This record gives sequence, C-alpha cells and structure tokens, in this order.
Amino acid sequence: MSDSLFLGFLLLLSGVTMAEQVTDIKVATFNVSMEASNYLPSGETGDNTVLASILANGNNPQVQNIAAIIQRVRPDVLLLNEFDYIEDPKQGVAAFIKNYLNQSQHGSKPIDYPYFFYATVNTGQPSPFDLDNDGQATGVGADAWGYGFYPGQYGMAILSKYPIDHANVRTFQHFKWRDMPDFMPTQKADGSPWYSDDAWQQMPLSSKSHWDVPVIVGNTSVHFLASHPTPPVFDGPENRNGIRNHDEIRFWIDYLNPGNAGYIYDDNGNNGGLAENRRFVLLGDLNASAEAEGDAIHSAIRSLVNHRRIDNSFTPASLGGAEHTPERKFAQYHTASWRMRADYVLASDFGFNIKEGGVFWPAKNTPDYPLVGSRDASSDHRLVWVKLELSAE
Repeated sequence: MSDSLFLGFLLLLSGVTMAEQVTDIKVATFNVSMEASNYLPSGETGDNTVLASILANGNNPQVQNIAAIIQRVRPDVLLLNEFDYIEDPKQGVAAFIKNYLNQSQHGSKPIDYPYFFYATVNTGQPSPFDLDNDGQATGVGADAWGYGFYPGQYGMAILSKYPIDHANVRTFQHFKWRDMPDFMPTQKADGSPWYSDDAWQQMPLSSKSHWDVPVIVGNTSVHFLASHPTPPVFDGPENRNGIRNHDEIRFWIDYLNPGNAGYIYDDNGNNGGLAENRRFVLLGDLNASAEAEGDAIHSAIRSLVNHRRIDNSFTPASLGGAEHTPERKFAQYHTASWRMRADYVLASDFGFNIKEGGVFWPAKNTPDYPLVGSRDASSDHRLVWVKLELSAE
C-alpha cells in the first residue's frame, strides 16, 4: 500500500476525510510537575498511586491551575513532561482529561483531547548497579536507569486533537548509550570509566525516553519528537548528568541527519532517523540553554537549535519572564522559575510557517498571574506554545 493510500485509510478510520484541510496548528510543551513527591511532604517519595488519586477526585488546586493554563492557551497538540506513567489510562492520562481538562477551570472553556500517547520510561526503573558510585547499589534514585524512586516517575504523555498514527510511533527507551558513535565519556578523577563494564553494557542513553510520534493533521503527517533529558546537575566533578544531557540532546541532532542516523535503532529494532522533507516539531523540557545560562554543556543544545532542518527565526517569550529577572539579558525567553530557557517547541523549516507563540508567564499585575505566582500554584516550568501554519510541501 502506498503512503498516500495508507494515510487515507487512517483518516477514514478516524472519521476525517481527505477533503478536510487544516491550515494551522498550535503546539505546546509543559513540564507540569505531576509526580508523587510534588504532592507529599519533603523527603517522601510515594509512587504513581499518589497521582492516580489526585486525578480521580478532580479537585486538586495545583492541577486545576495546570488545567486552567492549558484551557487558556488551547493547544491542539501538547506534550506533558513530568506526568507520572500510570499503566491504566482511565486512572492516568484519560482521568486528567476527563476530570480536569473537560471541566471549566477558573472560568476557562473546557478542552478535550480525544487522542493521546504515553509509554513507559526509564526513570525509576531499578538497575542492579551502583551507578552513582557511592558504595551502595540501591536500585532507586541515582541507581535507577533514570533518576527516580518508582518506575514511571517523571514520565511523559502527548495529548492531541488529531489522530495519532500509533502503528508508526517509534520509541527509543532501550537504545544503549554505548551504541552512540563518539559518545561523551564519563570518567573518574583518575581517568578510568565512571560506570562498570557490566553497567555500561546495559546503560540506556535516555533518562526517560525519546519518542517520534506521528500525528495525522488534516491530510498530512507531523512527527512530534519528544524527550526530557536529565538535568545536568545533582552529580559530582565527573558531571555524569551533564554529559548524559548532552548526548540525549545530540541524539536528536543525529536523528535529523539521515546520513548520521544509521546507528540509531528503536525499541522494535528498526534503524535510522527521520527522512528528509518531513514535517516535525521537536519539543520538551531539554534542561539546557543555548545561551550562557545554566549548567549544561551548551554545544549540543546550540547545535540543535541551529540545526539546518529547524526554523529558529522565532523564540517564544513572555512579559512575566522579563519581569521575573529584569537584570538577565535573555529573561523574556526563560521558561522556568529558576531563570533559564529549558523548554522548547522547535518546528521544522519544511512544511511550516511560524505565525506566533509565547510562554505562559503573565505579568504580576494581570488576572492570570496567580496561576504561576508560586511554586505551589502550578509548576516551576511555564507552558511554551507556537502556532504553525501548514505551508505547501
């Protein structure tokens, strides 16, 4: 079956006809901090039943504010970072949609997402190794394959108003770091490898996962490239998290260069990256700034933002960010309360024209400021959005 016939078949199944045209889409990313420790006393870790309970009752003020922000911006496709993985969607992502987004929050019109994608991640997945070299192999925290205290902590989910092409989703949760050519080595002070040989053979690159999720928008496919690299902090002089953050971001650089992507394999064993002349939006909390801010190794994020396939002509901004840190040159572009551009919506230069965008960070003298006015109001991150016009291929 040809690609066009297959696309038409998907559209028919979803009730969308080939004649329907979509002229533009609004895309957003939002680190919502919806993981157990966010709702528990300091020092308690909990598990994903904490979030399940909150989603079931529909009355948590912090989550109501998060839903209100989403309802205010009204993205068509939305990536949620730090949304705990809950296997049963009726207790997880579907419950969030039904009990919060489908309900009016602070006067906003309800919003619905009939389609969603979520999958397992590496955070909290126990390893049998002492990955932080503190003399104990606990299997949790820094000794998990991705930092976390229970499987699925700090997970991800994509919500969409348009059908998701599940048959062609690619996930890279289990891609081994050692299989990346010219990976950045992590070393002890004496120059020996930080990770033991056995641990290194099993070490995944992704601290959560990397996803390529095609969404059928009108009569075309848009690839949503989602990830949440580890924060480049909370380590020691070896900078193991900074190095992993760098290589997690570098993965996308290679994925977008088909000639360099032959080494990449997905969780189904298929090789290669994203072919040329494909519409895509790369989005997520990348925990790195292309400017001289934060603790990341800046070379990877700079190369990604300036990639030949990405339109970097527009940077989302806010009045609230500029007001929050007026002495910082790039404050208007910050996406986190800790003063850095960490969250990105990067559109391909093929198939799109950027119309507008922003960071949901209201100024203090505006009615919506209480939605972000404190850490407990919603999240320490801000929702970032871009409106894209679909141009001729």
